[in-house]
Amino acid sequence: MIAWIERYFYAPTLLQKLLSWLLSPLSFLYCLIMKIRFMSIKVHDFSIPIISVGNLTVGGSGKTPLVTALASKYKKPAIILRGYGRKSKGLHVISDGKNILKDVLISGDEAMIYAEKLPECIVIVSEKREEGIQKAKEMLAEIVFLDDGYSKHQIQKLDIVIDVVTSNNFCLPSGPYRERHWKGKKVLHVSEGKDFTREVKLKDATEKMLLVTAIARPERLDAFLPKVIGKKYFPDHYYFQKEELEKLLHVSKADSLLVTYKDYVKIKDFNLPLSLLDLEVQINNNSAIYKNN
Repeated sequence: MIAWIERYFYAPTLLQKLLSWLLSPLSFLYCLIMKIRFMSIKVHDFSIPIISVGNLTVGGSGKTPLVTALASKYKKPAIILRGYGRKSKGLHVISDGKNILKDVLISGDEAMIYAEKLPECIVIVSEKREEGIQKAKEMLAEIVFLDDGYSKHQIQKLDIVIDVVTSNNFCLPSGPYRERHWKGKKVLHVSEGKDFTREVKLKDATEKMLLVTAIARPERLDAFLPKVIGKKYFPDHYYFQKEELEKLLHVSKADSLLVTYKDYVKIKDFNLPLSLLDLEVQINNNSAIYKNN
């Protein structure tokens, strides 16, 4: 099912294109509602620099490593995100810039990545980003990064949008677009290769590795994969059970499970043989990102 949805949104077959066209009236209505919402919102200035990094489409785009790279340039940044997939609600300070205060069930996988990779960064999860921003200001953050905050039009900020290549240009449900780049909204569009490149670090590699991952659009990993004996994909933000991973190891006869950092933060305490495919981002010196920061 995951693979079918990925193809439908990003590389549709003829049958999927037909389905997309049939659903186009709903897509037009959805897009119209989102535009009216944008035009009716009053923007609020929080008196602190705010940068949002995200994409206009559903699915992954590499925003987490880009946010990590940007936030690492500052002495006391704060990252605020909703925390998709977490087993908690409300506002939680995951890291105060000195210590990690919550576990991955409270934080969600992406927030824990930030907390572990950026030990001096304040990390906050909150469905209401405005409350998260106020909390970051109370904690004396110098700048706020919103993970996937394009749609928060009520917040005055710089929007960095990672462009995703797709031949399906419809809004939901016909295509992958959650919103459009609305006229009058200042947006900095960036793309992989032009503005940033990925760096891959393979840690604790073994001879027979089984790729196991729960990220959006897992085929994005193919360009960076070492030799593996197989691939097992789970839904985005999935919480693994130790027993199912033990079974995968046994059935595949793998020496280790090859995982991304997003998977690693959820299973590192399972005491299983793990190999880590750590993807990081290097921002190009001539990128427009630096000219706008």
